[in-house]
Amino acid sequence: MPRDIPVGNGRLLINFDNQYRIRDIYYPRVGGENHSSGHPYRFGVWIENQFSWVESDEWQRSMLYKEDTLVTEVVLKCDRLGVELHCEDTVDFHETIYLRQIKVINHADHPREVRLFFYHNFHISDFEVGDTAVWYPQLSALIHYKKMRYFLINGQNAEGQGISDYATGIKEMAGQEGTYRDAEDDGVLGKNPIAQGSVDSTAALQATVGPGDESIFHYWICFGTNYHEVEGLNDVVIAKTPTTLIERTTSYWKLWVKRQLKAHNLSDSITELYKRSLLIIRTQMDDGGAIIAANDTDITQFNRDTYSYMWPRDGALVAHALDLAGYPSLSRTFYEFCRPLLTQEGYFLHKYHSDGSAGSSWHPWLSNGHRQLPIQEDETALVIWALWEHFKIYGDVDEIKPLYRELIMRSGVFMADSLHPTSNLPISSYDLWEERHGIHAFTVGAVYAGII
Repeated sequence: MPRDIPVGNGRLLINFDNQYRIRDIYYPRVGGENHSSGHPYRFGVWIENQFSWVESDEWQRSMLYKEDTLVTEVVLKCDRLGVELHCEDTVDFHETIYLRQIKVINHADHPREVRLFFYHNFHISDFEVGDTAVWYPQLSALIHYKKMRYFLINGQNAEGQGISDYATGIKEMAGQEGTYRDAEDDGVLGKNPIAQGSVDSTAALQATVGPGDESIFHYWICFGTNYHEVEGLNDVVIAKTPTTLIERTTSYWKLWVKRQLKAHNLSDSITELYKRSLLIIRTQMDDGGAIIAANDTDITQFNRDTYSYMWPRDGALVAHALDLAGYPSLSRTFYEFCRPLLTQEGYFLHKYHSDGSAGSSWHPWLSNGHRQLPIQEDETALVIWALWEHFKIYGDVDEIKPLYRELIMRSGVFMADSLHPTSNLPISSYDLWEERHGIHAFTVGAVYAGII
């Protein structure tokens, strides 16, 4: 997954690239609709009639996380502008709100007006047709919407002053590049209040920062299914304050990653890697139970598809790792997600979306004129093996009971009935690399483990 600092909460996932640009926005399911479709969002600075996007080569960038959290610790420095930015990004652990705190440090020997620009390149529900970007004066906020998807953009400087400038406009058609060009010209936006179709927007915050001094800015996006939902989330940010929401999310993840720490007798660096791995894995899991292989859009340039799917094999191995790490509630959700996916015949298909619908596939139902199952049987077997390993650790009979007939028994009968009549090995299916059809050692071992 070529993304550097993902932040999420199981319903909202935000991915950044290595230039500190938002590149993927998944909501309301991790691995589902991507509301950027991989197009970059930009973050820029205007000082004393000079402008720069932080993605440019003149910026020095350090992109890390605060220890034991899903809160970023990003440092950006530009010598030409004489400014340094310390940013913290997170998705609130409970609400579908993305937050960014920016500490601006003025390295000049005189006070300067600083303007921060935030460019939004929404492709709502993966495509840009029929989007609307609008300035709501009653909220002093921008909103992008289409159908049941609403995204509210707002911010404040240290004095509590909100968005100081804005623009909405047309992009990617009729030669229009986007409103970010408006920011580059003179640091002043056109205040066009609404645009429809293939649209974007840019918002600005401003404040005067003293010589050698610093000032705090906050910026946020609220995600909902209607206007009143995002309006209410915006009220939550203002009432509780962005600082409080970031602090509570920091505390939550510190507790989450330490509650079942099993990395005993390991070095500090390995323990840190262990905890960071748990946190990153959590960002790729949907609250509905799907464990997604990888959430990014870069691969679409090669085959017009993504890795934002749940492969039962991959999910089972991750669920088993979570069981070993002491996170049984997450793995249970995965097994519950798998239960209705199993076919009546007792096998899993190639892969699935996070809403449970079947994913794209290149496995045919017909080969050389003969019908065949388009599956990798190890996927079915590994889910059952991992579930047994889960039960060996936790013995949660009440949790297993609803899975027994529909998942465990049905798949067990399928595996037992799908053995070659002479070799007694599993009949042919695709290998774990999804390339060859036949009888493969890994599949044999997985099916044996599943049947046992």
